[in-house]
Amino acid sequence: MSLNLVTLLYLVASVCFIQALKGLSHPTTSIRGNFFGMTGMTIAVVTTAALIIKLADGHMAGLAWVLLGLVAGGGYGAWRAKTVEMTKMPELVAFFHSMIGLAAVFIAVAAVAEPMAFGIVHSADEPIPAGNRLELFLGAAIGAITFSGSVIAFGKLSGTYKFRLFKGAPVVFAGQHMLNLVLGLTTVGLGLAFMATGSWTAFFAMLALSFVLGVLIIIPIGGADMPVVVSMLNSYSGWAAAGIGFSLNNSMLIIAGSLVGSSGAILSYIMCKAMNRAFINVILGGFGGDATAAVAGDTPQRTAKSGSSDDAAFILGNAESVIIVPGYGLAVARAQHAVKELAHKLTEKGVSVKYAIHPVAGRMPGHMNVLLAEAEVPYDQVFEMEDINAEFGQADVAIILGANDVVNPAALQKGSPIYGMPILEAYKAKTIIVNKRSMAAGYAGLDNELFYLDKTMMVFGDAKKVVEDMVKAIE
Repeated sequence: MSLNLVTLLYLVASVCFIQALKGLSHPTTSIRGNFFGMTGMTIAVVTTAALIIKLADGHMAGLAWVLLGLVAGGGYGAWRAKTVEMTKMPELVAFFHSMIGLAAVFIAVAAVAEPMAFGIVHSADEPIPAGNRLELFLGAAIGAITFSGSVIAFGKLSGTYKFRLFKGAPVVFAGQHMLNLVLGLTTVGLGLAFMATGSWTAFFAMLALSFVLGVLIIIPIGGADMPVVVSMLNSYSGWAAAGIGFSLNNSMLIIAGSLVGSSGAILSYIMCKAMNRAFINVILGGFGGDATAAVAGDTPQRTAKSGSSDDAAFILGNAESVIIVPGYGLAVARAQHAVKELAHKLTEKGVSVKYAIHPVAGRMPGHMNVLLAEAEVPYDQVFEMEDINAEFGQADVAIILGANDVVNPAALQKGSPIYGMPILEAYKAKTIIVNKRSMAAGYAGLDNELFYLDKTMMVFGDAKKVVEDMVKAIE
């Protein structure tokens, strides 16, 4: 395999990645986008494997390691993609981000240890050029931050670990920001020292501090900001890959990493805008801390009106227009198929049914869109927040399934921790039906005024069972 052919195949793979992002920008073209992504990655992996085999020059040990990596990584990825529950998808994404970051670290360490093997230098006595050392420093540091930060995000998203760092609530302590600043500046200083001298000590000290910094950056971020964390770590993993691509002189890795890094950064901006949050504020700490304590201690006990599934079915069956607001509770209950059946029954009765999606509903960007797509909900019934908000005022019923903060009118009140956050304006509907397991607060730790409105009826219980009972009552 000639180097010209390798360059051409990497270029084809890069074009496929670009087409993949373009396709994934809309639900109707997402299948095509995934096909391009799979095709590009297949070309990249096969080309790299063939190049390694050629460079191995008959040494079967190197080929065996390549095949082991392909089988182990590919097999695990296929198994996880096949078996993962939709509610666990955010954790899986965080896990994949951590693996990308760790891969960047390993490649950087290998390149520093054996620069000849990567074509960075041509003799054992030749030092690594300063430019390459800078690229290796950046790739390794970003990769280490991505890995440790993604591990913490995985724990926070999972919510099943007792270790304090994995709790959904922010972990804060006195002098935290100053400590992060000092560690960040020290990390940069050690990286520059490695660039200037090539010192292994400086490199590994920089790497260790980067792992610590990744943890400290994520632990003060509460559950309310997790969608931004997911997209932010996605961006980090891309920049780590791009940095290593420069060191390896691999154009495909540079392009793919840049695509992931830039798209993740744009998505992070969109998520922050959807929550009326400054990106730097998300990095420095999340919603949860002080607000939760204040709400828990100061809010008087109030009573919300509740009803049964039959009551809700009667209201829905006599409406002319219904807007469904899915949330994380729907994902936990795996109720998307039942919701589609409910919408189908209502449509048969002549009721207009639409779905309203908030950009940060669930635990990762696009979580609700994926759930509805899995249930084969027609795309023309699904509307983003900016397209559906104007219709709530004319809707007979807004039915909220497991959503909380994204419909909380507290966002309209000055002084509220979520003041200014764009919300789905479900409070404007003529009648509001809310399904939740309990009156527990959402990620932001705030009570929801919507639940106590005179026109609101709470229906408590598992979303799947509640919706299935509604379907039976409508029939």
